Amino acid sequence: MNRDVAASKVIGRDAEATRRRLLDAATREFAAYGIAGSRVDRIAAEARSNKAQIYHYFGSKDGLFDAVFDAMCRETVDAVPIDADDLPEYAGRLHDSYVERPWAQRLATWYRLERAGSGALLPVVLDSNAAKIRAVAEAQEAGRLTTRFLPAELLGLVLHLSGFWSSNVPEYDAVVPGGDDSAAHRREVVVTAVAALLHD
Repeated sequence: MNRDVAASKVIGRDAEATRRRLLDAATREFAAYGIAGSRVDRIAAEARSNKAQIYHYFGSKDGLFDAVFDAMCRETVDAVPIDADDLPEYAGRLHDSYVERPWAQRLATWYRLERAGSGALLPVVLDSNAAKIRAVAEAQEAGRLTTRFLPAELLGLVLHLSGFWSSNVPEYDAVVPGGDDSAAHRREVVVTAVAALLHD
């Protein structure tokens, strides 16, 4: 390997490491403050980088947020693939992912509030939802799932139930009767609720 090729590989690794640090720092910043409240100087400082690098890699603060949200969606899709033949357990695994990554729901909330009207629909989200709807539709056509709901409706109900606990305000949690706020109990509620949807 000649010296120029070796140097190019080192530069490439350094660039990818810088980009990764910026994404990690931006994930924490955006989850806490949203887009409008986030500061690129804080992100750059935490990532041991500078604002120029943010604009170089992502174009703008909105572009950086979209990159963060895209990465979060890809991570969720890879970690929690749909199983249309066991939607209750799929919902349970999604619930688990929200417990393990509480910032994911916060990013989704900021996305709905600040980016949903931008017209910039993310391909990873569109493709993922389309694939999930197809999986549900195929299971319905094969008689393995209820047809009480349209495929997109059933998927939407499953997705919302999986995020039920992580999307509540603290005041709601404070008045939930029973006092059992363990992750295991909350997961059981999600799984049982989705199972109930599937009975004709």
